[in-house]
Amino acid sequence: MNGGLLVAGTTSDAGKSVVTAGICRWLVRQGVKVAPFKAQNMSLNSFVTREGAEIGRAQAMQAQACRIEPTALMNPVLLKPGGEQSSQVVLLGKPVGELSARGYHGGRQQRLLGTVLDCLAELRGTYDAVICEGAGSPAEINLRRTDIVNMGIARNARLPVLVVGDIDRGGVFASFFGTVALLSPEDQELVAGFLVNKFRGDVSLLEPGLDMLHGLTGRRTYGVLPFRHGLGIDEEDGMGVPPRERSRAWGRVSLRGTVRESTVAPPVGEDVLRVAVCAVPLMSNFTDVDALAAEPGVVVRFVDRPEELADADLVVVPGTRGTVRALQWLRERGLAEALVRRAAEGRPVLGVCGGFQILGEHIEDEVESRAGAVPGLGVLPVRVRFAREKTLTRPSGEALGERVDGYEIHHGVATVEGGEPFLDGCRVGQTWGTHWHGSLESDGFRRAFLREVAAAAGRRFVPAPDTSFAALREEQLDRLGDLIEQHADTDALRRLIESGAPQGLPFIPPGAPA
Repeated sequence: MNGGLLVAGTTSDAGKSVVTAGICRWLVRQGVKVAPFKAQNMSLNSFVTREGAEIGRAQAMQAQACRIEPTALMNPVLLKPGGEQSSQVVLLGKPVGELSARGYHGGRQQRLLGTVLDCLAELRGTYDAVICEGAGSPAEINLRRTDIVNMGIARNARLPVLVVGDIDRGGVFASFFGTVALLSPEDQELVAGFLVNKFRGDVSLLEPGLDMLHGLTGRRTYGVLPFRHGLGIDEEDGMGVPPRERSRAWGRVSLRGTVRESTVAPPVGEDVLRVAVCAVPLMSNFTDVDALAAEPGVVVRFVDRPEELADADLVVVPGTRGTVRALQWLRERGLAEALVRRAAEGRPVLGVCGGFQILGEHIEDEVESRAGAVPGLGVLPVRVRFAREKTLTRPSGEALGERVDGYEIHHGVATVEGGEPFLDGCRVGQTWGTHWHGSLESDGFRRAFLREVAAAAGRRFVPAPDTSFAALREEQLDRLGDLIEQHADTDALRRLIESGAPQGLPFIPPGAPA
């Protein structure tokens, strides 16, 4: 087998990442050596590979679905938004500069096509199959000329295309038809068919519509995936979720990247533990709190008002792509004052990466915000200077008597001038700060940390002795594989991956504008 497939979507968030992961897990269980690929990702949720390359977390989790180590080849271009108008461009795992959307789509993107195709070719030369994920919609006619992630790569690599539609949003038939009808004849030749996602109800009621869609487009539907609560992987980012929705989200595993059902499991001890996560602008790697939410009896919510910290047993200041901007936001909303007061009272606060920098005394930033010298909240004895070189590492160590693994993604270089050592950061009283993402995924350390938090908060909370975050992730990926195996035409899907799009697919007018 030497095949490939592009999983496109009628819209952003149609389920491309989840479907790609599900197909990968289904294939690897069939003995197929498979790898994921996304030519270009826009995300504040990233991961560091073993060779020190930064890629989107969705591709890292898709690699886990394939039971292989993630590499930079799987996500050669990563865009990290830094504001309304610009993004940091990460090429083959390393930052190469900041570009506006106009500058990127005005020429730079197309020049990256050769690199993207080389990465895909290398993966296809190594694996039996490569399952590619598109971005947004392939029918974004204003961007087609420079596209390197949807039909641009499909046409160059001769990949068959499966279009995923989220029926829970409504209008899925019009979305399927319109997506095909806005593509050029050359692109339409590669669109093999459709996959319905998040269907609720009796499939037999949907089948007449699928038959009519086939009659209109000449393309079949490869499966109808039912709606399932709590399904997801570490996806691109959660910034599309309004702050008020985040702050109401008690019990959510994360804004998107879930590892289990979102209902809160009962506590092992007598009390629950409430965690409030400050929903700072440009929040990155919010998946750090997934491991907390996976613990029975730990309830996580995202907050944006100081009064919402009052009943929290732990407050997390998460990572952010805009440390100075997030600090200003905290001050404007009164959250900064509440955090300082909370730290002085000895109530638990955890700062991760940008959150760690915010809790320090002083920030010198001529790189990210170019704001120069900015005072931090002053609750940790730390001074931060932003370097042009980005730190991308996978550290390991020990804290609270337990082994800890993590990963670092930051420009800020911290000089710690006091406190107790804590994961290359420091601790003062019940205020903790570290640059390490993912540390809470280490089960023993997470339990030890939660015991400290519970004691400081006066809660009779007891961490479950057997929660394995890695096992929960594996369970989630298997559920995605099951979804494909049980609700898609896997024989037809395998033929599509092996042999490409069927010949003689009809053209649907009007096609792409000239």
